[in-house]
Amino acid sequence: MGGTTLDLLRHGEPVGGRRYRGAIDDPLSERGWQQMRDATREPAAWQHIVSSPLARCADFATELARHLGLPLDIDPRLREVGFGSWEGQTGDQLRAADPQIIQRFYQDPIGERPEGAEPLDDFQARVAATLNDLLTHHQDKHLLVVAHAGVIRAAVAHTLATPLSSMYRMGVDNACFTRLRVTDERPLSLIYHNRRRP
Repeated sequence: MGGTTLDLLRHGEPVGGRRYRGAIDDPLSERGWQQMRDATREPAAWQHIVSSPLARCADFATELARHLGLPLDIDPRLREVGFGSWEGQTGDQLRAADPQIIQRFYQDPIGERPEGAEPLDDFQARVAATLNDLLTHHQDKHLLVVAHAGVIRAAVAHTLATPLSSMYRMGVDNACFTRLRVTDERPLSLIYHNRRRP
């Protein structure tokens, strides 16, 4: 029975701490580097690494690929969802202007998107297309995918066929793993989510 496994790993803490980054290309902080090295200290049997092009993912993926002697692909479709006018701002900064703004967003992430933000259905479509391509081109392999919280949420929502409006009810911690797997008998399935080790 053949099978393809995707281990999705969220990047560690970036320089500047928690904020809505989207396409802002902050690198990992020292703590973020340590989180990622700790998470991959006992690597799974990965055969290929794929990463978002943003530095908080790609810099570590490049280091790990060299260390493990694995091929690395950088896929621009794995970049984080665009947050429009929120990019670069912290929750506290947003709440200072509008105390209910974040609450409204999490209750209705489709209707209450930031001005200029990437539409959620477009975002999930690009993530789903990326997953499908990875499963097609890396059949029967075990891949590590270094990406962002939004990408992982979209991947899990796609896998479970859950409504996009529920996507932000899913926690995704820094340097944690989510495993997806497809076999000859079973469709793409969620094996586990938000683990510290693969």
